[in-house]
Amino acid sequence: MILLSEYLKQEYGEKIYKISLDCGFTCPNRDGTAGVGGCVFCSGKGSGDFASSKKATLAEQIEAGKVQTRGKQSKDVPEGNRRYIAYFQAFTSTYAPAEQLRSLFMEAAERDDIAIVSIATRPDCLGGEVLKVIEEVNRIKPVWVELGLQTIHEKSAEYINRCYPLPVYDRAVENLEKIGLSQIITHLILGLPGESEEMMLESVRYVAEKPKDPSKAGIKLQLLHVIEGTKLSEDFRNGRFETLDMDYYVSLVGKCVRLLPEEMVLHRMTGDGDKKTLISPLWSGDKKRVLNALMKEIGARRQSRD
Repeated sequence: MILLSEYLKQEYGEKIYKISLDCGFTCPNRDGTAGVGGCVFCSGKGSGDFASSKKATLAEQIEAGKVQTRGKQSKDVPEGNRRYIAYFQAFTSTYAPAEQLRSLFMEAAERDDIAIVSIATRPDCLGGEVLKVIEEVNRIKPVWVELGLQTIHEKSAEYINRCYPLPVYDRAVENLEKIGLSQIITHLILGLPGESEEMMLESVRYVAEKPKDPSKAGIKLQLLHVIEGTKLSEDFRNGRFETLDMDYYVSLVGKCVRLLPEEMVLHRMTGDGDKKTLISPLWSGDKKRVLNALMKEIGARRQSRD
């Protein structure tokens, strides 16, 4: 397993920060095409809570994102030479006509300050025309595609209102591998209601064993957050499930890491929830403390593997 920061330095010579973008897309399980209401955990901004306003142009959002990351950037890299990841994050970022997608993705890819175009989407929104667009953009700049799988268990998928079966994910991975992307990234949520530890590890194991070339695959492990205004928040308040505590979650991530191939990139270990709307677990709001604990756990797991 390779941490994202290690991968970026290895491939690009520096840490590159993401700029979250909201281009006004929606999702097929919101507009009635596949379902209604969206996923039960999804916020009103389609998980794009840290993106700029969708009313701003793409260029305006990128410039605003550059300002937001300025304090995090290394002083060794002059501001004019800094590069970024254009992260099409909010809702389903391939759920639009191919020509509209081409215009947006190409606008990002053709900028000198953008090193990577990252596209968050659903496996059921990668039709032939969309794949052609992604392949075309990938010739300009490296494209990452992020797939919201969350779980391999159909009962859990039904509960979260994912609205597509597991074989759709399998086909999406196969089709994206044919394009030759440098990273196909799968999102998994740890702590879904009703899932045991073994069920969660089964999902991680499945994703870890899926890619033909693990060096071109990545995984995002997301702690289940309960956000105000979601269907999940109603069930939580009604006592239908509990969120994970910090010590258990840290240990669980360590177990997940041991299942990953050495070449696979770990893009995320926990994820952030907007503190203004976060209901549970509140400990996740202390990002520095959580990341320090996770890094310590992962370091120990790496040493034991060696």
